[in-house]
Amino acid sequence: MTIAELNNLSNENTFKELFNCCGSITWADKLTKSKPFKNKLQLLEVSDTIWEGCSKHDGLEAFTHHPKIGDLKSLEKKFASTKDWAGKEQAGVDSATHKTLTELAEGNKVYENKFGFIFIVCATGKTANEMLAMLNERLQNNSETEIKIAMNEQNKITHIRLEKLIE
Repeated sequence: MTIAELNNLSNENTFKELFNCCGSITWADKLTKSKPFKNKLQLLEVSDTIWEGCSKHDGLEAFTHHPKIGDLKSLEKKFASTKDWAGKEQAGVDSATHKTLTELAEGNKVYENKFGFIFIVCATGKTANEMLAMLNERLQNNSETEIKIAMNEQNKITHIRLEKLIE
């Protein structure tokens, strides 16, 4: 859709489209209320400003709208509305070895047990081995550092999705 088409959507439909880009009610609501946008750049800038003001709670809510890295089955069930996007974002796991996928699955469990949320990484352009290395590195962080990193990764994902949403 074009930026003009987004601007012309009802607030309810705008919210739905934006919520598919980032599963935070606060972020989607505030961005919806920021219409109209002059262009895609302004949309992205306003999105960033809103996300910077979002809380840890908003980040945790957004994280629940992502499948675990490598868990492609959950794409088909829980995440039908973003399946195509998430599948393409995680294309790097398609050619991964069974060993790497197993290590990712095990690392995800350790990460979730330690931090209380799934491992969030902007997977676009990354191989499964790169994501595994990032996961292992980030497991060394404390909770405060990690939530900041995860929220930054969420913002990268949101940017990519907004770019896909707007022509």
